[in-house]
Amino acid sequence: MVFKRLLGAIGVGGPSVDTVLDGGAALPGGALTGRVLLRGGGSAVDIEHIGLELIARVEAEHAEGESEGSVVFERFTVGGGFRLGEGEERELPFSVPLPWETPVTELHGQPLGVALGVRTEVAVAGARDKGDLDPLAVRPLPVQEAVLEAFGGLGFGFRSADLEYGHIGGTGQRLPFYQEIELTPAPQYAHAMNELELTFLASPAGVEIVLEADKRGGPFSAGHDALTRFTVRHEDAPALDWQAEVDGWIRRMTEHHDAYGSHAAYGHDSHGYGHAGMPGTGHHSGPGLGTAVAAGAAGLAVGVVGGMVAAEAVDEIGDFFEGEEDEAEEA
Repeated sequence: MVFKRLLGAIGVGGPSVDTVLDGGAALPGGALTGRVLLRGGGSAVDIEHIGLELIARVEAEHAEGESEGSVVFERFTVGGGFRLGEGEERELPFSVPLPWETPVTELHGQPLGVALGVRTEVAVAGARDKGDLDPLAVRPLPVQEAVLEAFGGLGFGFRSADLEYGHIGGTGQRLPFYQEIELTPAPQYAHAMNELELTFLASPAGVEIVLEADKRGGPFSAGHDALTRFTVRHEDAPALDWQAEVDGWIRRMTEHHDAYGSHAAYGHDSHGYGHAGMPGTGHHSGPGLGTAVAAGAAGLAVGVVGGMVAAEAVDEIGDFFEGEEDEAEEA
């Protein structure tokens, strides 16, 4: 157990808190379960409120360039209204629903470089204090995994994944950001595009899949972006030939761009922010998708470059949590 003493709101000698998430990666739209552990300090205190915040590291584009900051994308109350005695230990189990659009952070145990966290907040004597920040691991839904495996089987490779602040027009997006998984083109499509960006927008009914291709220009035309959207049901995961399905999407997208949308039809509505000023809200790669993530899938193996990408992703996630902890202690 790693208890963190709550100093800012209560003073030296106050209680300590530790949040322990149950093992294994969670699912978008599924339950996040765990325990909040409290240990009393030098005197009894009234615990008014215990909450959990879901936090994401998000990037945004604005007039001055790009910046990065944190977004609280969901909040839950998991306890409160009791007195914690001197030196008393108390355990509060919780089960809360993750938003359906919660980003995927890993595939088969391999990190994608997306940082999500769960922060505990405790209110005592009218003041709120931040507790520990724990990494949140999220694995893909069956449909998401099937689509990623299909891309890998077709020869697409994993390049990177990040979270972009803003809204994709024409979709049912609910969170203030969306996940982009960047793929290198399969050999049979390398002549038509430089890269492909994939976004999943899940809901109880299914998953919207937004594809954006950076199309290559020809001898008499400039390159441009092609963007289109497909919707699949959760029950389709075991029923479809996903490699054929995804190959059909790509062919229609690259060969008949005008009929399947563009930035004018869907668009990316993003808003700038400062690192400390990001608003909150209350309300790649399955097997085969690149050497960085898809160990052993579709005949691909983790190589030296893949290992380097994974290591960089872990370092970036570590930096994010260290920065958040520092800011919480200074608050």
